[in-house]
Amino acid sequence: MAISVKNENQNTAILESQNHQAMFNELKLTVGLMQTDFTIGRHAYGDVYSNFEMNIPGAGKLEVVFTPEGGRPQTTLVQNFPSAGIVQINHNLEQSILSFARACFTYALAEKIDLWFSTKDTISKIYDAGFRDIFDREFQQHWKDKFDKAGIEYFFTLIDDAVARVMKTEGGMLWALKNYDGDVLSDMIASASGSLAMMTSVLVSPNGWYEYEAAHGTVQKHYYKHLKGEETSSNSMALIFAWTGGLRKRGELDNTPDVVDFAGKVEAAALETVESGVMTGDLLLLAEKKASNRKVNTEGFIDAIAETLKKKM
Repeated sequence: MAISVKNENQNTAILESQNHQAMFNELKLTVGLMQTDFTIGRHAYGDVYSNFEMNIPGAGKLEVVFTPEGGRPQTTLVQNFPSAGIVQINHNLEQSILSFARACFTYALAEKIDLWFSTKDTISKIYDAGFRDIFDREFQQHWKDKFDKAGIEYFFTLIDDAVARVMKTEGGMLWALKNYDGDVLSDMIASASGSLAMMTSVLVSPNGWYEYEAAHGTVQKHYYKHLKGEETSSNSMALIFAWTGGLRKRGELDNTPDVVDFAGKVEAAALETVESGVMTGDLLLLAEKKASNRKVNTEGFIDAIAETLKKKM
């Protein structure tokens, strides 16, 4: 996914959660209604990832002090603690939220897909409602006519409602979420689509920088088995697509079509390998019960993709 938003200070991330299982005739989806690619837009600044946390040792008063530049301190009571407890304070920046909103609207319009945005604004009437208001203001001022002309919709709803709707949708939209919400719910969508290892991810900076990654992180259980010398059957699809995403973008930036073409061939080889019935354990659980389908270990899966790739070179 390629989005470039001009903003000198804060990063904006779009995490693309693509339902690659929809491309595989062999695989059955956990949530049967999802039939096409599903994209998560995750704001990659603030929230719990850059918060303030503190242990409260006992009874007392917690206050927050804000001192404007050149102004007098403003003190607000947070909580009167009757006993020991804990505290967490999140923050965000309006410019970063605006940058994220523009990235989402840009992508949705380019792909001609609906854009959903959801927060808990009924409870968080300043923080979450602030996100909602910035998105709505940006849409009304700069995007409404463009969306109407393209025949697509911007839709805001409470996150509880959005989660319920998502489980019944066929996919094909961009779901924009705050940082933590996007982190958790992208995993939910990927798991509902069959496997976390089928989710691609790219971090897009307003400066035009890109970082491709396997969104699922370390497969901890398999890693510990590997350390013990035990055989694993880890699905490396997300890692492969992280490398090919980076290669394709590098090729586009350098104007080297051979690099772009190679990235496409690697991805096609990976998909065709699964279609042929060679897959890791997580995918075999989803596959139709056919004699031609077989489970291979971690190395065997990569070797099988390499063999398919050789035929394309």
